[in-house]
Amino acid sequence: MEIRSLEPSDRQWSDAVVGGHFGSTRVVSRDRLHDASTLPGFIALQDGVPIGLLLFRIDEGGCEVVVLVAERPRQGIGTALLESVREAASSAGCSHVWLVTTNDNVIAQSFYRALGWPLVSVHRGAVTHARLIKPEIPQQGAGGVAIEDEFEYSLNLGRA
Repeated sequence: MEIRSLEPSDRQWSDAVVGGHFGSTRVVSRDRLHDASTLPGFIALQDGVPIGLLLFRIDEGGCEVVVLVAERPRQGIGTALLESVREAASSAGCSHVWLVTTNDNVIAQSFYRALGWPLVSVHRGAVTHARLIKPEIPQQGAGGVAIEDEFEYSLNLGRA
């Protein structure tokens, strides 16, 4: 598997992936609307075929992972992408890397905990506010679970 920076020639694929997983290239986290088609990122490739995507933003000393998609679960794709962004954030002088997932995404929650990312906050009812920004966010997620809360995970990079 190869991990490299996202290039302009990858944007058609990355926009399609984000649109397929998020309903559009618009992504909301912590009341902030992101245009995923403009964010920097990393792409995972297997034999030249894209199999994973991570998009991020650096702001105020931290690095937010806005999108993380592994097309083939349990093959180390997400782990490798998170390691790449951790290294980029550290090089940029960030104190931490953080991300948000929703209460229905129990697979992601288990994944982050397994990697040692602490759950730092549960933002109750945050998705209701997010729907004011992005109405296409579904009411229910996996298994018919109501999508209501944002779960925030953060990894300290050991900087002040």
